[in-house]
Amino acid sequence: MTGHAQAYGLWDLVVVNAAVFILFAYSFFKPRTTRDWRSFSAFSAFLVALFVEMYGFPLTLYVLSGWLQSHYPNIDWFSHDAGHLLEMLFGWRANPHAGPFHIMSFFLIGGGFILISTGWKALYDAQKVHELATQGIYSYVRHPQYVGFVLVIFGFLLQWPTILTLAMFPVLVVMYLRLARTEEREALAEFGDAYRRYTKTVPPFVPHLARLFGAKRDAGAGQR
Repeated sequence: MTGHAQAYGLWDLVVVNAAVFILFAYSFFKPRTTRDWRSFSAFSAFLVALFVEMYGFPLTLYVLSGWLQSHYPNIDWFSHDAGHLLEMLFGWRANPHAGPFHIMSFFLIGGGFILISTGWKALYDAQKVHELATQGIYSYVRHPQYVGFVLVIFGFLLQWPTILTLAMFPVLVVMYLRLARTEEREALAEFGDAYRRYTKTVPPFVPHLARLFGAKRDAGAGQR
């Protein structure tokens, strides 16, 4: 039990890690409107739930312990490394931090934060001059920040999946989809035909492959 107690019950790490990542996201996203705060609060709740199970109380491992122990009897399921469920289930018995899912999660989390940061800057620059944001990352997708949040969340799921965060994931995705639709209605009301032209050339969430590989978007598509 000593090893298990050291692996979990570390509530100071729960607080520190949740605070660091929430403040990190805040520095990139900088919520201003009620809608911004709603999306940021949901993202923060996901992080708190994640770190509670990562360092505080391993609810998922307790719930699944019977099945896990019977199917994978040679693993200490209440050790910290066992929380990296995907590495354990797929047979990665070396250091899970060097496992394929964990490494992939770093790229998704890092890429997501880059999208959130660059998206905020492009949007802020456009709002300062009261123009439609169509440059930079907004020339690839219409909602880069929401895509960024989903990538970060999915990256954490690959790294440390839990019952609660898996249940939260589709709810958060639906919430971001609804927020994106609300933003589009507001942009359409504000920018009219310019926004209609923009939506015809730039997809909402997944960039066109041709655009990714260097094809240029019609320069006049997003002009007012």
